[in-house]
Formats: sequence, structure tokens, C-alpha cells
Amino acid sequence: MSALPTFIAFTGVDSVETIAAMQALSRHFPIEWGVLVDDAKDDLLFANSDVRAHLLEAPGLRYAAHVCGEQAKLIANDPARATIDLAGFQRLQVNHGFSGSTAEQIENCVRFGRSQTIRTMLQTLGAFPDDARLDWLYDTSFGTGKTPESWPTMTAASPFCGFSGGIGAHNAASVVQAIAAPAGSQYWIDMESGVRTEGRFDLAKCEAVCRAVFG
Repeated sequence: MSALPTFIAFTGVDSVETIAAMQALSRHFPIEWGVLVDDAKDDLLFANSDVRAHLLEAPGLRYAAHVCGEQAKLIANDPARATIDLAGFQRLQVNHGFSGSTAEQIENCVRFGRSQTIRTMLQTLGAFPDDARLDWLYDTSFGTGKTPESWPTMTAASPFCGFSGGIGAHNAASVVQAIAAPAGSQYWIDMESGVRTEGRFDLAKCEAVCRAVFG
């Protein structure tokens, strides 16, 4: 039997109206709430600065900033010029591209995260790297809801790693079993499109995923 995930990451929080329900769900299940950040985007997926400020004021919630667009590219390629405010977030995901990260980009992200005293994660398209200075998310879907044909192998010695791609209430429990995480390992599962309804973040779907995985 696969070990259960350390927490579930629900990405795409888009409204302050969901705060009370998020707090209630977080009291019962281990959850990280992912906020997509790109102030150049006029899109419901991306919480604007006012929404982010209200979300981060609410107690009892763990947040990750999923930074996209120009600021993500600066963090990965020219971190001294990045100006994003990450106060209140517990983790940072740098979504700087769709083809993985070079060695230089990895080093830049590590240094930037340390300068901001925030744990940083990057996406990987294949096997999990051995570099434990970062958390690693296996992601070939990039928010499209496409489920991979197989999941990368992890061991008890793997860095903290995550799995995403086409996960929702309909398959979350079977995905956890397919991951086959050994006892004592630490990992998370992440989803975005699987917890949206008509383009909006759906807390009922988040709860259904939690109950499918944790009971």
C-alpha cells in the first residue's frame, strides 16, 4: 500500500469568498493552497494583488505562490531584478517555462528562495532530480488536466516531491496507489483543473478529493 501524501495542493485559489470554507477544510485535512501569480494576466486563474492580500491575512491557511510570467523568468534567469513580494507565502513555485530548468536556472532559483527565506520548487518533466535544495513537482500537464501514462518512481531517500496531471476526485485515490510511495517517504499531490467548475475554484471538489485520499 502506498504511503499517503503529506498534503494535497489545490492550485488556483481565485476569490476571498472561499476563505471560510478553505479554513474549515484545512482544520480537517492537510492542505496547501496554491495561488497563481502573474499581475500581467487578466484571468480568473490569477488572483490579483488585492485578492492575494486578503487571502494572506486569513489565519490557519498554508499558501504557495505559483509565480508565472515575467517575474518567474526573472527569478530563473536574472534573480537580482525580480521584484515580487512573497511575504505570507510558505513556498514558491517558479513556473518559468515548459521545458525544464538548466543548471544555471536551478542555482538561480535556489539562491532566490534563500534570499527570500522561502522554500522553492521547480517542475520536472521526468525522473525526480537528486537535488534536495529544492522541492520538485512532476508536471507534464501544466494545468491542462492531462494525466500522464505513468508516474516517476520515488524512494524514501527522494527529495520532497510532488505529482500533478489530471488528478481529481474521480481518480485521486488510485493515483496515490499508483505512485506507490514507500513508507516514510514525503510527497504531495497537486491539482488545478480538477478542482474548477465553469472556470472557478470549487471547494466542493477540493473536499471530495480530500475524502477520497484521506477518508
